[in-house]
Amino acid sequence: VGSGSAASLSRPVQSTGGSSAVSKCSAAARGYIQDRFLRLLAGRRRRRAPLIHRGYYIRARAVDHCVQDFLLKTRSLPRTQILSLGAGFDSLYFRLKDMGLLHHTVVYEVDFPNVACQKATLIKGVKELSALVGDTAGEGLGAITFSGDDYKLLGVDLSELSELERTLEEAGLNNEIPTLFIAEVVLTYMEDTRSDALIEWAAEHFPQACFLLYEQVHPEDPFGRVMQQHFRRLSTALRSLARYPDCAAQHGRFLGKGWTECSVMDMNEFFTCCIPEDEQQRVQTLEPFDEYEEWHLKCSHYFVLAASKGMEPSWTPLSPIAFHTGPVEVAGSVPAAVCARLSGVPGLRRYGHHSVLIKPNVILTTGGFGEENGQHCRVRNFHVLSKHAGHWEAVCVTQNTPDKRWGERLYHTVSCLSDTLALVVGGRTSPSSTGLGMLWLKFSETCGASGPDDVALELVSLQPAAEAAALRWRHSTTEVTFKGEQYLFVYGGRSALEPVLGDWYFLHAPELSCPAIAVEGPVPESRHSHSACSWEGGVLIAGGLGAAEQPLGSIFLLRELEHGFQWQTIDTHPPLVPRYSHTAHVHEGKLLLVGGVWFHASSVPGVTVIDLMTGLCLNYVINVEHLEWPLMLHNHSSVFLPHEKELLVIGGGGNCFSFGTHLNPEPVLLTLSSILTSH
Repeated sequence: VGSGSAASLSRPVQSTGGSSAVSKCSAAARGYIQDRFLRLLAGRRRRRAPLIHRGYYIRARAVDHCVQDFLLKTRSLPRTQILSLGAGFDSLYFRLKDMGLLHHTVVYEVDFPNVACQKATLIKGVKELSALVGDTAGEGLGAITFSGDDYKLLGVDLSELSELERTLEEAGLNNEIPTLFIAEVVLTYMEDTRSDALIEWAAEHFPQACFLLYEQVHPEDPFGRVMQQHFRRLSTALRSLARYPDCAAQHGRFLGKGWTECSVMDMNEFFTCCIPEDEQQRVQTLEPFDEYEEWHLKCSHYFVLAASKGMEPSWTPLSPIAFHTGPVEVAGSVPAAVCARLSGVPGLRRYGHHSVLIKPNVILTTGGFGEENGQHCRVRNFHVLSKHAGHWEAVCVTQNTPDKRWGERLYHTVSCLSDTLALVVGGRTSPSSTGLGMLWLKFSETCGASGPDDVALELVSLQPAAEAAALRWRHSTTEVTFKGEQYLFVYGGRSALEPVLGDWYFLHAPELSCPAIAVEGPVPESRHSHSACSWEGGVLIAGGLGAAEQPLGSIFLLRELEHGFQWQTIDTHPPLVPRYSHTAHVHEGKLLLVGGVWFHASSVPGVTVIDLMTGLCLNYVINVEHLEWPLMLHNHSSVFLPHEKELLVIGGGGNCFSFGTHLNPEPVLLTLSSILTSH
């Protein structure tokens, strides 16, 4: 909801209000927010996806948190008022009135004249709404489309400041009493000279005032570029972002326009610091959910700001608990280039897939969600990438008889046990599915040598112990050696019943028995979407998403002892920035972490190099100047090519909130030679 400066601009902007009302209504229907008035105001009903529900939940929580704090702090005062700018079909007044919180508060709502008229007609026609406003509500006059004792609905274009001021005065707004201004995704649709003027006008004309702002931030990182493109396509460009690209700039904006106090936090910080743990857990378990990356990226691209002046006591509804998201120190950069011969292969546009080196210069990519036959779907086909005469090429291997047992899986693992045999462990179809079992993949010795070679599937009949190991996803499966024999170490992940797992299994190949092997030392906390690499016969586990959906920054080594294994923590300096959904490789005593998602919204993760001898941890940004599209490095796969000191990144991306699905269009080569030279 919001304002442009001309009727032609206003129509698309108004439609954002309608669609956000429908989304809020869907979130209320699923129990995310308690609001029985939304369905009366939204008009059409449509069920949205769980990711959209969470997004609108956090928005509603942030606004409610600040509004209720304002009403609580001012409850002993004789009179206060709330002015909601670009209110659209919001239910705020009806909720507050129903909760008995408006004893001495008048709510003014402003939106485009036709929106205000529609809402006024709606209220008059719905008994449940008109009864709350009271019998005194009369027909509105002119720009005042509806008028009750404690509720006024005004139809004015917000960018016409003098007209806004005149109408508010006419409707009885009192400059001398404490006033809360609310702008929920509104100002960003206006030219920033006009929105700045509005912020300054509010500070100048109201001696005791509070301002609540909720909108987008970080336009230039990959998610931000997809977000901007979406709003431009709707002809509702986000105009504030060029001048105010981050929370610090918005903070400075308000302090520079006459407000004396201001606090701001992005929605990851708000969720962590301002929502009680039991409420976090309630929301996290409302419906099957497996889009953590997009949830956290959405939250890092929206903020809530609370500014005030002249308030006694001062108004500070957003007080962060220690939530450190300062800038990440950068040691240098790594160049990224499109992998020329692979750019025309649509099947490599996918996420949640798995890529594995099955022999030198031959990579097998399986599963995931992506593009197949011109549609977005769970990908059935396999791809074999091979390097000939210095160039990578890809062939698509179609399953001649689609095998139900493959199950179109995402978030599985594939481990090569020989030149002709790999084991697929786990994965899922939908997040509410029970998870998928294990499969053998067999391929010929000549696979990748010339053309498409058959990749045969063979189902493994599982023993009960091995079955428990397999019914999971977002886990890791890593080769370890114990007493000279080869095992696969299956660790962590999640299942349909457990949002996070901390258990492990040693699978003995080839018969896939699960022998009990003793493990001592401090047990890592449960996690999924972590990374795992073989190193010196053991396993290095790094990062991941923990039980409270918080990224982890710990690194563990599982190392072989005489009678079993031992967990050891690996300390790094500076400490590793917590992250998940990254990939990892080990090269000459260095652990490389590639991409992922973290809460440090000022930058996106690039390549982190950890010296396993000294613990030194260095972060490198990825230089994407030669890429013409946003590179999203989560839910990707990567293969390290030690001879060339290069990383081939395949796929990556995700469903970017309501802004559309982004799939990295082509594989990318990262050149690491400059950061891996022995010092």
